[in-house]
Amino acid sequence: MGSIQEPNFFPKNKNLDYDVLIIGAGLSGIYSLYQMRQLGLRTKVLEAGGGVGGTWYWNRYPGARFDSESYSYNFSFSQEVLNEWNWSEHFASQPETLRYCEFVCDKFDLRQDMQFDTRVTAAHFQDDTKSWLVTDERGQQYNSRFVVTCIGILNNYTLPNIPGVLGYKGEAFHTARWPAEQVDFTNKRVAVIGTGATGIQVIQEISKTVGHLTVFQRTPNWSLPLRNAPLTPEEMDEIRTRYPEIFQKCAESWHCFMHVPDKRSTFDLSPEDRQAFWEELYTQRGFAKWMSNFGDINTSKEANALFSEFIANKIRERVHDPVTAEILIPKCHGFGTKRVPMETRYFEAYNQSNVRLVDVKSNPIECVTESGIRTRDESFEFDMIVYATGFDAVTGSFTAIDFRGVDGVKLKDRWSEGPRTFLGLFVEGFPNMMMVMGPHQMFGNIPRSVEYAASWVARFIEFCRDRGITFAGATRQSVLDWTEHVHTCAAGLLANDVDSWMTGVNKNLAHKQKRIIARYQGPAPGYRKRAEEVVTREYQDLILE
Repeated sequence: MGSIQEPNFFPKNKNLDYDVLIIGAGLSGIYSLYQMRQLGLRTKVLEAGGGVGGTWYWNRYPGARFDSESYSYNFSFSQEVLNEWNWSEHFASQPETLRYCEFVCDKFDLRQDMQFDTRVTAAHFQDDTKSWLVTDERGQQYNSRFVVTCIGILNNYTLPNIPGVLGYKGEAFHTARWPAEQVDFTNKRVAVIGTGATGIQVIQEISKTVGHLTVFQRTPNWSLPLRNAPLTPEEMDEIRTRYPEIFQKCAESWHCFMHVPDKRSTFDLSPEDRQAFWEELYTQRGFAKWMSNFGDINTSKEANALFSEFIANKIRERVHDPVTAEILIPKCHGFGTKRVPMETRYFEAYNQSNVRLVDVKSNPIECVTESGIRTRDESFEFDMIVYATGFDAVTGSFTAIDFRGVDGVKLKDRWSEGPRTFLGLFVEGFPNMMMVMGPHQMFGNIPRSVEYAASWVARFIEFCRDRGITFAGATRQSVLDWTEHVHTCAAGLLANDVDSWMTGVNKNLAHKQKRIIARYQGPAPGYRKRAEEVVTREYQDLILE
């Protein structure tokens, strides 16, 4: 990065603790800190957990793993790391991914600038000093010129809105806060509430050892075979030679995955040829079955219905009991209109005599008792309850912190009708605050999006450093224009007609019953093009003082 052209940036910060404070030590925080180090800035990372990793620190539940290919998920910025790190599977498990995060931090000695077990509760902009005052749960305060949020889109977990949850006397775990020590399921009566991506991974794993498992399903999910496999050292060596190609493919794809959609329409093929194409797709690993499909399954109800029925028939083939199979097939939304989980013999778990499925649409849960769960029709006794009930997604990580901008305006009030941002990086009235993986950014393959967003933020802070700029914020017009663009990109997508965390809905939260446009749904290359145009204009879209 460039050299310091004007020295007055640092003197202006001399009464501040830091030049940059980063909230969160997941992938976003790790790479953001690396970038700030390159700029020679006084930087501190504040992390609520006891170590690095973010999602991969907290989500230790059985079966937790990638559904993006391991070698497309890792950082690309360091050739040294690419040369030294070896993945053991096509889709790595949580322990291996956490070791990878720790490896990167150790490689660049990043932990010396990280403070763990520090949960940020408030961040208030100080109008007089043009800086941020950040407070943690112990009351300790830190002031900094810039704040970079790296708090993730799936962080603030939720329990189900069911009476009695806190009164249960047995073992109880939320998948997002799983204990580090091993949990034994042998001979235990276990309940799992939730069949989203996490629930599916948990169910398929613990069904191998559990005494008896009862799954409480409100909404079934379309799910596809992961087709994971070990990676030999020879295969890893071969993959390493293809890293430039892999990263280029990710950069050019719509959602930063290794998979490119078929440019044909579903209806360009005869029914026989279409069936053959889908059968071949079904044998492939990971998201290929979704991302390399015909693009119109995302926009055409007729095309979507055809592929949905194809997957429904696969479920019917795999689940022996026809009644159970039908309960597991979504009827209220089409394929891909929610985030599609990947699975390994998930549906086969329901063929076991010690696994039972309870449809809470037809037999709703009334309450959690001291010893189990009571539905309208039945009472259950359990030794353990596992809550796979998701998150206050995307915006929840932000509303969990008392962010206040210019004149004390609260972020949750600014976003009361849904997020409004510039590039998903800035919020009007919240100067000197940048979001890595904030609303209205590229999601998809997260590390690919993280690397771009964090490097963009670093370049911008470098620009401010070199010119002595101490106040940088979004204009109202830039926010209006970008938000309008995000909404335009979302037009016509079937996913926006469905309640899900991707449309801002969480049935367990009273304030999340209305659909919003929470993410940028245009092509990733299009996002980067618009963001680079801002750089070319030397950030004239922003207020700079």
